[in-house]
Amino acid sequence: MLKQRVITALILVAILLPTLMAEAAWPFAVLTLIFISAAGWEWSRLNGAPGARAWLMGAAVAGGCVYAAQVFHLPLWGTSAAASHEHVHAWGHALVGFLTPSAVWVGAAALWGLGGAVALRWGPTHWLLLPQLLRRLLGLVLLVLAWMALVESKAQGLNYMLSVFCLVWAADIGAYFGGRAFGRRKLAPSISPGKSWEGVVAGMVAVLLLALGWLAVDQSLGVDSPSLYSRLMWGLGAPGMVAALLALAGLSVVGDLFESLIKRQAGAKDSSQLLPGHGGVLDRIDALLPVLPVSLAIMSLCHG
Repeated sequence: MLKQRVITALILVAILLPTLMAEAAWPFAVLTLIFISAAGWEWSRLNGAPGARAWLMGAAVAGGCVYAAQVFHLPLWGTSAAASHEHVHAWGHALVGFLTPSAVWVGAAALWGLGGAVALRWGPTHWLLLPQLLRRLLGLVLLVLAWMALVESKAQGLNYMLSVFCLVWAADIGAYFGGRAFGRRKLAPSISPGKSWEGVVAGMVAVLLLALGWLAVDQSLGVDSPSLYSRLMWGLGAPGMVAALLALAGLSVVGDLFESLIKRQAGAKDSSQLLPGHGGVLDRIDALLPVLPVSLAIMSLCHG
């Protein structure tokens, strides 16, 4: 299993790296469109609509992403649209150069904040009572929003995008080891019995430590763009940055639990077997689904 996981990870990295290095936007946009469409296919299958309906869901996710890119002028085919805007990279200035109206991200934050709380509270008993069409529509919206936020984040700079990804990874790794070492109180035993409140706290601590290190790197090394942590520090100050990072770390747990809830209701261990040794695409991006758009919602507060 470990060998299979490593081989799959190396192949994914080999595919992803050239798209990150490319000056044109389309290699990254197309690759992520493929992955997010696969996630849509998985979502449909987990919600009782396999076969042709699952393929239709994947196509709908891809179509929704392309339509959103056209509406909001997200960089899809040419060079990064945000890169053509003037950026201020000096300490004390907020993020500029966004393309998507902040209302979209604020709406996404409300959807994940309120909807996530409702889903985790009543989902284990009521998720399957929702009409199948409504569940699939929700998946469509969440996946399109996540892809839009991913493309928007990439347009802000590689350092910025990686800082968001690493926040999620740090929260997950910290929660895993913290939970194993100190876990006593179960977080959501009916959804994911292995998760604990102590693990969540450990993940949050890991995120704050990561932020401290990344802030130092931003100030001492020549990076292509400021990270999420620097931009939060500029726009919200140290207390605001800490609060924002704790909220994002918490939302990464919400995304993980939400996907676990859907899999448990479907009686599935993994969202699919598309990624040998890793499960499915949803298994790899579940925590990113809320963090990507909500991080941009928080960044919109930094415009002043």
